Amino acid sequence: MELLDGKLVSKQIKEEIAVTVNKMKERGEKVPHLAAVIVGNDGASLTYVGSKVKACKLVGFESTLVQLPSTTSEVELLRTVKELNENDEIDGFIVQLPLPKQIDTQKVLMAIDPDKDVDGFHPTNFGKMALDMSTFIPATPFGILELLERYKVETNGKHTVVIGRSHIVGRPMSILMGRKGFPGNSTVTLTHSHTKNITQIISQADIVISALGVPNFLKAEMVKDDAVIIDVGISRVPDESAKRGYRIVGDVDFENVSKKASYITPVPGGVGPMTIAMLMKNTLLAREKHMLARK
Repeated sequence: MELLDGKLVSKQIKEEIAVTVNKMKERGEKVPHLAAVIVGNDGASLTYVGSKVKACKLVGFESTLVQLPSTTSEVELLRTVKELNENDEIDGFIVQLPLPKQIDTQKVLMAIDPDKDVDGFHPTNFGKMALDMSTFIPATPFGILELLERYKVETNGKHTVVIGRSHIVGRPMSILMGRKGFPGNSTVTLTHSHTKNITQIISQADIVISALGVPNFLKAEMVKDDAVIIDVGISRVPDESAKRGYRIVGDVDFENVSKKASYITPVPGGVGPMTIAMLMKNTLLAREKHMLARK
């Protein structure tokens, strides 16, 4: 069993980006600038956005954090999005999800300029991804591809089972793993809560990508020997022995599944760190696109 170490790979990616940014500075060019919009005081969201701002500083990006109260109206948020779209100093920006109930999330995501949509959630970017065109790939799926590529995990002709059909992870992963090229060229089965015989389907998989959000859902008896296991799930499970009163676990019963897997991602330290690293990479791509457009 080999660990797909997202913490290590994300560090390498950030170091590579920092080298590129330093060269930009030496040439007197403007460095990439990422903005993040957060509405309300959700603890997990604030932590996540804080990690993004910290990552920007580490790689040499400029960053802007726009914090809005939880009472912000949809009209006010759309106005903020419009301002960021029109601000030439900003190369890319994200609107942190989830949003408060009074705001239509889809309407907000649709309002983001696709050329600044470094989360890759806009239908224009999602459509380009589905058509194998150059675009922003959502950061978590992008991170999974990067892990598979850097560890040279064979995907050609393999049977990949994706568990979960969210627009953020499950559905894009099912498209990307079936695309031409590497990582890709696998036969993909997308499973979800209405899938019959899900255990039987998973047992036939060479690669399992689980983005369900159910702690320890994937058991050792459900996977075949030498399967590749990608655990996207992240859940807080109460644990009185832990300092914070909880521990972070994934969708996979890591202790037992790891004994059968050829490759596996840990939680934490697997897919999570890759998501932020690939957001940085998307922001760098956005900066490069804007530079080309101005020439």
